[in-house]
Amino acid sequence: MDHNSKESLLAAIDEQPKSTYVWHSKFEDRFRHHQHLKGQLTYVEGGVIFLYANDKSYFLPGRHYLWIPAGVAHHLEHRYRSAVVRNIYFTPDDLNQDPFFDRIGIYPVNNLLLEMLKYSELWNGNITPGSPQYDFLNTLKNILPDISKHPLPIVVPTTDNERLRPALQYIHQHLSEDLTLERIAAATGFSERTLSRVFLASLDISFFQYLKLVRITKAMEKLLESDLTISEIAYEVGYDSISSFSNTFFKMTGRRPSSFRALKTASLSTD
Repeated sequence: MDHNSKESLLAAIDEQPKSTYVWHSKFEDRFRHHQHLKGQLTYVEGGVIFLYANDKSYFLPGRHYLWIPAGVAHHLEHRYRSAVVRNIYFTPDDLNQDPFFDRIGIYPVNNLLLEMLKYSELWNGNITPGSPQYDFLNTLKNILPDISKHPLPIVVPTTDNERLRPALQYIHQHLSEDLTLERIAAATGFSERTLSRVFLASLDISFFQYLKLVRITKAMEKLLESDLTISEIAYEVGYDSISSFSNTFFKMTGRRPSSFRALKTASLSTD
């Protein structure tokens, strides 16, 4: 998709303010950081998606959908194999006052929502008020707050702080190793005290909290996109104890690694 086609698509989403816009696509292109006048629901069949918005990155695994409120600047990054991405954009006039619609969230897709999303593949483009398709999509939207009580709690902060960037890169490049604040400070020209302070000031979490988030996010990615064993994945993301990895994973995601990996099969079965 060339630049003009991308711009045309982004413009078309908001062209008719009263419509619900539906777009199903192979997600093989990159869109710039952008925003919509409409709230966005995105569901991915296959592959791994990261959302970048509000100085944070959000991991979208299989059998989960993403809600982006109207007006939130964002971009999506697709990794690995080709995926079908189902996007539905709802006019703010149709969004009730439920606070659910005001915040970014990633939520499990139950069987009812999955069937409704699959049914929506029959349509593309503007769906106008008064049509059966519009009423169907409006019903889909209205059930979201009731079926989406447990958002995925994994959010990794990002930063434009150029001083911190080498330290973040070092973490990502050496994730399987024994990473300490002392080691990263020495490798990137910081004192331990300064690096600790810069982490808190730039990311609003500590170095150790950031390291844990990155390790679990990378583990989630590998569980869905590789055939490595759980013990191999634990080692690759820096854990030398499977029980410690499994317990940390459960505390942060609400699932054991084996249960989370099962989402891969569930997602593939819907393709």
